[in-house]
Amino acid sequence: MTEKQLSCCLDLMRRLPPSQIEDNLAGLLDLVPDLTEDLLSSIDQPLKVAYDAVSKKDYLLCDYNRDADSYRSPWSNKYDPPLSGACYPSSKLRDIEVQANEIFEIYLNLYFEGGVSSVYCWDLDDNFAAVVLMKKTQDQSKKGQPMRGTWDSIHVVEVKLGKKDKAVYKLTSTVMLSIETDNDNTGKVNLAGSLTRQDEKEYTFNEVDTHCVNIGKMVEDMESKLRQTLETIYFGKTKEVVNTLRNATGNSELEKRKNLSNQIGSAIGNRG
Repeated sequence: MTEKQLSCCLDLMRRLPPSQIEDNLAGLLDLVPDLTEDLLSSIDQPLKVAYDAVSKKDYLLCDYNRDADSYRSPWSNKYDPPLSGACYPSSKLRDIEVQANEIFEIYLNLYFEGGVSSVYCWDLDDNFAAVVLMKKTQDQSKKGQPMRGTWDSIHVVEVKLGKKDKAVYKLTSTVMLSIETDNDNTGKVNLAGSLTRQDEKEYTFNEVDTHCVNIGKMVEDMESKLRQTLETIYFGKTKEVVNTLRNATGNSELEKRKNLSNQIGSAIGNRG
């Protein structure tokens, strides 16, 4: 019964507006509290931003940097609020984490012209895993344009170390995108959705540097594919639907005008 309930919950969430995912998820958790852990781990939510007072930098919150009710900053490696006995990555993995955060901060500035990024690593027996988080919010309303958009991307990488300096990198990427506009001509329009894709590659490695390069290469390629898919399929299809509705409305108006013209012509003819 639990598996069926979980399947129904996930199916329901796929059909509800993505812009209301947090409220809808909270409602589901109230209805089926026994599935709290499964639902929280299965449903991606928009990333939240926190401030690290030690490093004076923003960082992103997720399940991968949470321990109890505290979150670890990738910049200072400290939990907020402070937590005794908390989990930390090994020193070797922490070196990878530090370098990866520096790399993706540069990546975000180059591709998104700013935003917030965070990378977290954790040990898995003889292997390890990492998550790359990126968030970009653009608010054009301050410039007089009634448009606001948010890009959230979550890239989870599991690294299986093999023999002869080779490793298999399994990537699962999710992008959540929302765009809101509100003006007199179009009214309020809200477009939102998410897209998940997976990829797996085998690369050679030698300690810290190569792992960061390999993960960075996979994330960069995946984000490019996801952006292209969103642009050509999702936004392309939305544009097609809007144009169809616009043409249908336009044809309806023309038909009304034509009928009115015929009625006026008939009335004038009868009077004559």
